[in-house]
Amino acid sequence: MPNNNDQLLREIYRMTRENNEMMHRARRSAFFWGFLKFIIYAALLLAPIWFYVTYLSGAVNSMIETMNKIEAANPQAQAQFQGIQNALAQFQQLESRFGVSTSTATTTNK
Repeated sequence: MPNNNDQLLREIYRMTRENNEMMHRARRSAFFWGFLKFIIYAALLLAPIWFYVTYLSGAVNSMIETMNKIEAANPQAQAQFQGIQNALAQFQQLESRFGVSTSTATTTNK
């Protein structure tokens, strides 16, 4: 009977070692893949930020400066347009004083 118990103990010891090795590999694999997932998610999160800072930042700043210049020029353009309208109104007043008609509309007499 001791021979059978020794064989049973050896088999249990072998299975325990196999289980321990499998668990060790599983922990190592879980750590490796978890770390790899962390790196991938970090890259997916940080890549757009890096792309913006590296390539788009200058273009966006330039576009914002251009928009600010356009917005600043808008009152000047409106003032010039108002000046043109005033000049046209003065011209029409002078025209009406002298009785000169510059309209192209023609009337037909019947």
